[in-house]
Amino acid sequence: MRISLLILLSMFLATAAFASAEPNDLFGVWLTEGGGAKLEIFPCGEKACGKVIWLKHPNYVNSGDGPVGMEKVDRKNADPALRSRSIIGLKVMEGLSLEGDWWRNGSCYDPQSGTTYQCKMRLESATELRLRGFIGISLLGRTYTLSREQSSPMQTANNRVTKYVPH
Repeated sequence: MRISLLILLSMFLATAAFASAEPNDLFGVWLTEGGGAKLEIFPCGEKACGKVIWLKHPNYVNSGDGPVGMEKVDRKNADPALRSRSIIGLKVMEGLSLEGDWWRNGSCYDPQSGTTYQCKMRLESATELRLRGFIGISLLGRTYTLSREQSSPMQTANNRVTKYVPH
């Protein structure tokens, strides 16, 4: 009897440990593949939005990208009036609605190319987020894996150290 109870308890705990993350677990800070940027994903009404809150290299480091030492800006935006916006603070995700396990029907902006894509995302676990950007149909796109940021100081464009405080 004791062994059966122990096995049942072990199975229950294992199942709880592997259960999928809650939809609101999406909100917070996520590190992009390669660690070049941190995105804050936050609620905007009933939808999810995201913005860049940190860059590993907030200033241009080679003249082919922009003026060396200057803050990175949205220089490839199709709208010339928006090309002087700082990348840090730039809203790059918006309009994602929760449908089952997926956040869908939103748009994701890539400041490196100046292109806006349709996107969808899903929590794989409490620490892993899959984001798929595409044009037209999801099959014609690319998947990115973001990792949950562990609360730590972050460097901003002016090289100040700040602490992330959720909304």
